[in-house]
Amino acid sequence: MTIRVVVADDQVLVRAGFVALLTAQDDVEVVGEAADGQQAVDLATRLRPDVVLMDIRMPGLDGLTATRRIVAEPDLAGVRVVVLTTFELDEYVFEAMRSGASGFLVKHTEPAELVRAVRVAAAGEALLSPGVTRRLIAEYAARARPLPDPRTRQALAALTDREREVLVQVAQGLTNEEIADRLVMSPATARTHVSRILGKVGARDRAQLVVLAYESGHVRPGWNP
Repeated sequence: MTIRVVVADDQVLVRAGFVALLTAQDDVEVVGEAADGQQAVDLATRLRPDVVLMDIRMPGLDGLTATRRIVAEPDLAGVRVVVLTTFELDEYVFEAMRSGASGFLVKHTEPAELVRAVRVAAAGEALLSPGVTRRLIAEYAARARPLPDPRTRQALAALTDREREVLVQVAQGLTNEEIADRLVMSPATARTHVSRILGKVGARDRAQLVVLAYESGHVRPGWNP
């Protein structure tokens, strides 16, 4: 199955480098390039790619706003946004993940890591760079933790004890296989629990579950069960 990707970055050389790297992969097709956020939204709407690599800082419509617009569109529910950033601990990246981005990559990442990240995002299986992602969320969630909206709080309160256990493991960046090993269940059961949690709280993917886990207090910054 070919993974269809849109690359959005206002720096022509950077964008060309990403495109060349991804085009060289047998299972990836770059279907569009954008130089600003509005172009990224337009291409996502028209082409329905599997993944959008989205630079945060672009002229006109920035990557954060573009991410929000893509995530807010029900018809684009299958599009995964991966944020590109220069700095790992970046408030804009945190806001992008709160808004529904599936993860992020620093621009100086190794080529093989970028390709792997695109595949992981397309599969929707796990967070990208979970250790860094966890630190990012803990950093900004700890500063001023806004409580989720009432409906989300109600949904979190309605989780079963087992689902809460699984949520904590997801917030630690564990894959379904790792959750299964830690909680003594099959990977299929872990996957089912994660799917049910996503449905109950209305989260787009695992990245949003991590944000919710910190903001709701299910996981505390610096805590490792």
